[in-house]
Amino acid sequence: MKIYIAEYAGFCFGVERAINIVEEQAEIKTNVSTLGPIIHNPQVVQKFEKSGVGVAKTPEELGEKDSVVLRSHGITKDVHETLKKNKVDIVDATCPFVNKAHEEAAKLSRNGYTVIVLGERDHPEVQGIVSYIENDYFIISDESQIKNISAGEKIGLIAQTTQDKDTFERVKAALESKTRHLKVVNTICNATTLRQNAAKKLAKSVDLMLVIGGKNSGNTTRLYKICKKLCENTFHIETSAELSKDMFDNINSVGITAGASTPDFLIKDVIEYINEVNNAGK
Repeated sequence: MKIYIAEYAGFCFGVERAINIVEEQAEIKTNVSTLGPIIHNPQVVQKFEKSGVGVAKTPEELGEKDSVVLRSHGITKDVHETLKKNKVDIVDATCPFVNKAHEEAAKLSRNGYTVIVLGERDHPEVQGIVSYIENDYFIISDESQIKNISAGEKIGLIAQTTQDKDTFERVKAALESKTRHLKVVNTICNATTLRQNAAKKLAKSVDLMLVIGGKNSGNTTRLYKICKKLCENTFHIETSAELSKDMFDNINSVGITAGASTPDFLIKDVIEYINEVNNAGK
């Protein structure tokens, strides 16, 4: 049984940067917290909690004696103002690509566009993006929802940074017949596109595909859905504990990819488990 790892898998630039910032802050400060989980990976969050980094659920929990690291997904404009008002020491680990999406949303709004955001309505990144929109906006998850939108003459399209590029293109095409003035700003980060393309390529060529990452991770879930369309034998797992030996019966090739918030040690654990299955079969 051969094991293949997708060319792009695991931590992206924004997540790795956020992790490094938390580690640095924990070494030089006390009372360090993140506002919400720093990334969508339970194992990483638990690791930080054991080292003394707390997780605040609301900005009201924090005061001037506290230091808070803003997670890679970013926060809403109102939450940022509350933290400043409470004189909290703010360390911003928001992904630069997410900050760019905030800027583009605000710019479209200022210029009179109705903003369409392709993304997950309840995701913290999307909530942060729309908080910078002053006029009308709509949050959609795919092109089928466009028929419910009655917008003005000027429509602007942006996306959650980890969205599927193919869905974005379909939404763009559907909106072109909806308005005379469509401004498209592709805010999907390049790392997401590379990761999805690599996963597609691998899923087409293996007997079994494993997608590793938090069940609460939007980008990991999208990777799973993409791979599932190409390889019916695809599984979304958080850790190697979810694997069983019988999953690999009559399997000659296994493909592995991982979400942007999945640490290397979880990927290595899965590889070790498969190697053990391989060795046991000899």
